[in-house]
Order: sequence, then structure tokens, then C-alpha cells
Amino acid sequence: MRRFVLLPLLLLAWSGAPAAAEMGNPQVAALQVALHARGLYSGTIDGEPGAPTTRAVRKLQRAARITEDGVAGPQTRSALGAFATPSLGSRLVREGMAGWDVAGLQFLLAWHGFPSGTLDGVFGERTRAALLRFQRWGGVPQTGNAGPQTLAALQAPPARSPLTLSWPLPAVLGDPFGPRGVRFHAGIDIPAVTGTYVRAAAPGLVVYAGWRDGGWGNEVTVEHADGVRTMYAHLSRVEVGLAQRVATGALIGRVGATGDATGPHLHFEVRLRGAAVDPLPALVG
Repeated sequence: MRRFVLLPLLLLAWSGAPAAAEMGNPQVAALQVALHARGLYSGTIDGEPGAPTTRAVRKLQRAARITEDGVAGPQTRSALGAFATPSLGSRLVREGMAGWDVAGLQFLLAWHGFPSGTLDGVFGERTRAALLRFQRWGGVPQTGNAGPQTLAALQAPPARSPLTLSWPLPAVLGDPFGPRGVRFHAGIDIPAVTGTYVRAAAPGLVVYAGWRDGGWGNEVTVEHADGVRTMYAHLSRVEVGLAQRVATGALIGRVGATGDATGPHLHFEVRLRGAAVDPLPALVG
């Protein structure tokens, strides 16, 4: 018989504290994924034990005719079915698997800069590709499976940019870095009028300039020192060329809505040796 620990949502935890203050709890995220799979939760998979998650738990309990207390205890976890187990770290997680631990793994990979698409608790090709990229980045064996070494590496705080960056345009922040619906937003969005100048956040070398598939539209990537790259997407116009050196504040493009964009804005990403990191802590001015 499986044994569960009865804990309120606020206390759901795995072996290790969340990697950063901004990051939610991977156990709560796994619960949200399981509830979403049952059609009971339509909120963001953010790992935050708030009212929407509690309401979804109560819906499940009501449908299962068990104590309706909003707590993910033994009976509630059992009522979730296949996504209720196993706990993260209790098995080697590999392609073809599904469950609570896969959802927690996907959540941690995203926060460490390697999103794998939909947070759905299913270990498919995209999750394996994201895992391999993280393993390469973190210096752990590149097995494509998540064992103790990989999970230990995922307990470290998410990386941050070692460089201070300037804002690429003066505007109000739109969508931040982090969970968005059932996916993960790997940068920040800055709404602005079409044609607004977009400027380099730091000195560097242009390593990509032009149309990029995958929803980016017109995009510019600038390589900086210390393994940092900045990426500027959805541009209406690119103003630099490949291999061009730019200074901080140099004009590199203009705001647009090309690619997968519902309105004019700049999608701005910061990558550290390939891992997406939150731009906000690095941005000044």
C-alpha cells in the first residue's frame, strides 16, 4: 500500500527548498498539472498554492465524495489517478513515462532555463531534449534520464546574468519571465508602439539578424561577454547585420508584431551559455 503524507497545500515540498524566491513549489506545480489533466484546473502552472488550486482540489474531492477540505491528502492524491504518483526522486525518470515526478521535472527544467513546451507531466521528445540541454549546461552526465545527479543539480538556484544590462527601450513591462498558462515564458514582453527604437542592452557582436522561425519573427541576437546573449524578437525592422559590433544603446531594430505576436511588443530574452535567465535582475536604468 502506498503511504502519503497529509499536508496542506502550503506545506507541500520535496527534498530541497525552491531554487529561487520567485519560483513556485514543484510539488504544487505537479498537483496543478494533475488537476489540469482532469479538467479541474485552468489556471497557470505556477507552483503557487493559492485559491485557484484550492478550489480545484475541492472540486475533485466533491466529485470523489471524499472530505472536501482543499487539502491534497492521501484520498485526494489517490483520486487524481495516474498523475498522483510517483514522487519526484523516487525513480529514474526517462522518456515514455508520465506522472507527478515528470511534471515536477518539467517545472524545474523550465525555471532553470530549459522549457520543454507544455507542462503536462508526459516525458516526450521535447522534455528529453530540454533535459539533455540542461545536463550539458550543468556538467552532469548527458543521459537524457533524470536521476539523482540531475535532480541535485536542479535544486541549485536558477542562474542569473553576470552582466548588468540596459533596458532595450523605455516602456512599461508586460508579461514577465516565468509560467504563463500551461507553458513557460522564457523572457519578458515590453509593449510599445510599432516602430519604437530597440537598442542593444550591452556591447557585443550580432550573431543573428533576420527572420527566425518558431514564432520569433524578425529577431536579433547579440553575443556579449561572460557567455551572455540577448535576443530581441517580433521586430518590424532589423537595423543591424550579421557580425556587426554594437555598443550599449546602439539601434538594432524597431518594435513590431512579426511572428507569433498578437500586438506590437518586444520579446526580450537573456541567455547564459544557452540557459534562459530572468532579465529583470540584470536590467538597470
